[in-house]
Amino acid sequence: MTGKSDWKLIWVTGASQGMGRALCLSLARDGYTVAATARNEESLGALAEESVSMNGAIHPFPADLTLGGENQRVIAEIQQQLGSIDLAVLNAGTHRPTPATDFRADDVKELIDLNLMAAVHAIEALLPGMMDRNSGHIAAVASVAGYRGLPTAAGYGASKAALIHLCEALTLDLGETGLKIQVINPGFVKTPLTDRNPFPMPFLVSAETAADAIIKGLGKNHFEIKFPWLFTSILKTLRLLPYWVYFPWVKRFTQSEK
Repeated sequence: MTGKSDWKLIWVTGASQGMGRALCLSLARDGYTVAATARNEESLGALAEESVSMNGAIHPFPADLTLGGENQRVIAEIQQQLGSIDLAVLNAGTHRPTPATDFRADDVKELIDLNLMAAVHAIEALLPGMMDRNSGHIAAVASVAGYRGLPTAAGYGASKAALIHLCEALTLDLGETGLKIQVINPGFVKTPLTDRNPFPMPFLVSAETAADAIIKGLGKNHFEIKFPWLFTSILKTLRLLPYWVYFPWVKRFTQSEK
């Protein structure tokens, strides 16, 4: 099973800003070769330039991963130029509120397309080569919002819950192979996306702190990488509550935070 010492090439999606950008830079500082993908070609170019003086290197591969064929294309391009992908961190994602008072199917579809289907298309493109080599590591960035329903997050939470479920099922399917599947469930991370939130965010961590937690977790054999520990543990415990306790508790807590 692929470990940190075996990561000759790492592919990071959603790499142009926030947690993905910080992760690419941390990996390059540690000496790894990183293929960075996002839609913003200019931001990827700046990211690659920033890595020039580091022990490793960041190579830009722009693509819109919501388009299934783009995953096949960009993975083929990466492998042609740099070699086989040992570790893929599928971080591409976005967030927007989907409250019941302004619920729109198009908003939910946009969240599903990027937060879930971009990862699905990437996994479809990655698995055949990894299975042929009987070696490879895929980590998908979901969220603690996928644990249970939260106010105004019907679309976002649904996309992340589906991604968690997907990774659980793949782990069971691939359990006897040399492939490793992990899911990354962050709490609140300070990024351009969370900067839009109009409410206090408990246990908020920086993108750099998140990147360090991810790299540490990727080197272990735990299925789930979650951080910060206390906040994510509280939310995981809430999954055990019956609905008649959970709904009033969450309503009371979120109203008090407004």
